[in-house]
Amino acid sequence: MSPLAAGRRERARTHDGERGPRLSAPQVASTRPLRAWQRRALTKYLASGPKDFLAVATPGAGKTTFGLRVAAELLADRTVEAVTIVAPTEHLKHQWAKAAAEAGIAIDSNFRNTNAVTSRDYHGVAVTYAQVAAHPTLHRVRTENRKTLVLLDEVHHGGDAKSWGDAIREAFTPATRRLSLTGTPFRSDDSPIPFISYEHAADGTQRSRSDHAYGYADALRDGVVRPVIFLAYSGEAHWRTSAGEEFVARLGEPLTQEQTARAWRTALDPTGEWMPSVLMAADKRLTQLRANGIPDAGGLVIATDQTVAKAYAEILKRVTGHDATLVLSDDPKASGRIAEFAATTERWMIAVRMVSEGVDVPRLAVGVYATSASTPLYFAQAIGRFVRSRAKGETASVFLPSVPVLLGLASELEQQRDHVLGKPHREKDGWDDELLAQANQTKDEEGEEDRAFTVLGASAELDQVIYDGSSFGTAAHVGSEEEQEYLGLPGLLAPDQVRALLRQRQEKQLVEASKRKADAPAPAAPAVTRPASVQEQLATLRKELNTLVAMHHHRTKKPHGKIHNQLREYCGGPPTAMASIEQLEERIATLRSW
Repeated sequence: MSPLAAGRRERARTHDGERGPRLSAPQVASTRPLRAWQRRALTKYLASGPKDFLAVATPGAGKTTFGLRVAAELLADRTVEAVTIVAPTEHLKHQWAKAAAEAGIAIDSNFRNTNAVTSRDYHGVAVTYAQVAAHPTLHRVRTENRKTLVLLDEVHHGGDAKSWGDAIREAFTPATRRLSLTGTPFRSDDSPIPFISYEHAADGTQRSRSDHAYGYADALRDGVVRPVIFLAYSGEAHWRTSAGEEFVARLGEPLTQEQTARAWRTALDPTGEWMPSVLMAADKRLTQLRANGIPDAGGLVIATDQTVAKAYAEILKRVTGHDATLVLSDDPKASGRIAEFAATTERWMIAVRMVSEGVDVPRLAVGVYATSASTPLYFAQAIGRFVRSRAKGETASVFLPSVPVLLGLASELEQQRDHVLGKPHREKDGWDDELLAQANQTKDEEGEEDRAFTVLGASAELDQVIYDGSSFGTAAHVGSEEEQEYLGLPGLLAPDQVRALLRQRQEKQLVEASKRKADAPAPAAPAVTRPASVQEQLATLRKELNTLVAMHHHRTKKPHGKIHNQLREYCGGPPTAMASIEQLEERIATLRSW
């Protein structure tokens, strides 16, 4: 060993107090009771004593409690002498330290690379993945100096960059034990996750293998997480291209990728009517939950960037009369704002991605997914903010744009995924901010970027309600009695009660629609009233067609988009938003005959 390395190691021993720590091992008996899945996982872990162990548990299931119990057991029997917790963000470092303190484990979450000193009164430290990547040798020396348990929270972040993965391997290869935790092990790339085992599949790929898995479906059955009701809002989006052409498209209908991106972006634009309508509906749902079973229920709006987040706060104040807590990523007080919101009964918080993963605000029960990010990984992490169950029967409600990729992810919430390496012709899942930015810009000359379209506005309409992979309801205008039926669902319901009540609401809606049609008076004599404008006729026909599509979906279980595509193949013509009156009438007649 070189003199420099020897000196560095000796300094690490001196500063960290790594010989003869003052604190005794935590008392295992003082930790909180474990859930059934945590007991099973702990038994499996203690029986095998593995160097590496991967526990995959759905967000809200209690990965933190499990991880700290393992740490307490290993410290108590002297298998390890120190604990290093690696988390994705600064906020989560402090959150882990707080939870550890409650379990009798003292963790220094203020540890810094620049001053690698901590008191002997701590059992260990909490650091971020970025912190490790900045100085892997430092963390390797600390790991070598004492028998260490490395607890890797949301371990899939270890594959975020090659430098991160390399750094984590360098720093923690000497660890006595490594416990990896995640709620979402899957990634949409081929970057291997450090310390995770991969198995060869029949298709030639490699899939991540967990040592213990506890999915959303399992947690829902056990009452560990809340049922999530997704309320998908469609509506017509209008924009003008840089060439002066005006387009109208309906969210949820089959469109090109560029058209979907622009319609989506138009809907989320704070200057239109879509966001105010959806925020008002979400606030009504929040009021319903507070009045019926969840008195401290909170709401979270997940925004794309800071500019729109601030604009959404102004909209919420205007349409509901309530101020919102803003959590911005560049705000040094962001963690404090989240903690304050969690401890109060304030109604709304608006954040830019920062609370998409791991942040513990158990009272969040209503969400507005107002971001363009749509990878399965991000979506699962975001929805995980709303599923934590505190009392029996609590439900969560998430409002989102009626965009095919999001509807698919909402329908597949219970699907368990693995990280797959070597997938041939891998396609990017969904759309994300990068694609939306490209859709907003065009390059006329190299180095020059101009805005490709101008938002003209977007209307909102409740398109469907998704629960347990099934779709319920037909189109309902904002503010209508039909919409209120869904916004007024009780806040305390068991999963089977949610399904039964949604089915009941849907049947009632369909019966009333049929009754209105049957009771409609015969057409009036011609030329008595002013004929409807082309715009009004098109809007009426589109609504009728979409209602029929929804009814056909409930009979056949075919996706809305597939039904629209079949109609276009049979009748010909462009997407519904660009179809003529005659084409719409033909599609309506065709669908009625099916």
